[in-house]
Amino acid sequence: MGLSLSDRRTSERSAFFAFIRFAEFDFSWRPPFLSRGERATGFRIFLAMLSVVGFGGSLEGFQGVVPKAIQVVPRLGYDIAVDVHNKTEANTELSPCVGVPSPSIMEAISATATLGSLESKLRRLAGKAIADYDMIQEGDRVMVCVSGGKDSYTLLDLLLNLQRRAPVTFELVAVNLDQKQPNFPEKVLPAYLEELGVAYSVVEEDTYSVVKRVVPEGKTMCGLCSRLRRGVLYRVADDFGVTKIALGHHRDDLIETLFLNMFYGGRLKAMAPKLLSDDKRHVVIRPLAYCPEVEISRYAELRDFPIIPCDLCGSQENSQRKKIKAMLAAWEREDPGRSGRLFRSLQNVSPSHLADPELYDFATLGRAADDAGGSLI
Repeated sequence: MGLSLSDRRTSERSAFFAFIRFAEFDFSWRPPFLSRGERATGFRIFLAMLSVVGFGGSLEGFQGVVPKAIQVVPRLGYDIAVDVHNKTEANTELSPCVGVPSPSIMEAISATATLGSLESKLRRLAGKAIADYDMIQEGDRVMVCVSGGKDSYTLLDLLLNLQRRAPVTFELVAVNLDQKQPNFPEKVLPAYLEELGVAYSVVEEDTYSVVKRVVPEGKTMCGLCSRLRRGVLYRVADDFGVTKIALGHHRDDLIETLFLNMFYGGRLKAMAPKLLSDDKRHVVIRPLAYCPEVEISRYAELRDFPIIPCDLCGSQENSQRKKIKAMLAAWEREDPGRSGRLFRSLQNVSPSHLADPELYDFATLGRAADDAGGSLI
């Protein structure tokens, strides 16, 4: 008869801590008493971890594989880290039958486990968005626009990950637009992309001078800057022969754009996860459309991406988007989950319950009843 779920968890935890303790050279520690079935299960997990991560046959190598081992069982590592954290916060002692790694190892467990869990979740969300909107097909050549911010780094990271797992074959080329903003660290992105081994190109186009000349002092430059940037990227897409242009907009960007258009433009319009350009020549995709910004931020922090700030021009303080972002953040604090529901509303539109006569034929509504001798009253 197989072990119950709780029994399996006990043996998994014991094997996990045994692994960590041995890696710390604490040879005096012994696992708690386990039944024969628990010992067998724990030993199998222990061997599986070793076979996956390997340790090069030396104690130094064995100690060095601890972070990799956590990646093998990220959910388990995360649970243990949370358990230890909660008991520490409560100022209670841990059960003597469960060994506790040192704070440094525990911190590594928590960070690596959280990274593994986050990567898995974000990859799943991006994969679902790609599937739901048929963003990438067999043979596509996808241009990934990389600005140096957390969103575009995460986008590239997830697409590279999905490229290895996807049932279709597609190419990726990373493109960065150097807009000649002051203090732009021009060597950061090339160095990162070289190390990553991904095909890339840096395109130099002085849009910054144009924006500074046109936009009055003190006004936000973001609108004109993004339009100029989009035009350059469309041109580069033609030069590179790409079939898709991937942008790093996430779920929060889509929601913020909805309110920006309502509050300041009088339009019910957001960002589309997949968009055909006005000239019908380019398909823009947003694989992070389902991904919350807070989780992207945490992922970028754990991955330690070489972030380039997006406010080198110094025009962000007066942006309307920043005000909308603050409003949505306040709403989320008051009513957790509201952002998710707002996004789902974009996927559940009822044109007959809005007021756009071009979107829904209100004019002929009820005429069939009149023609049949019926009444609208």
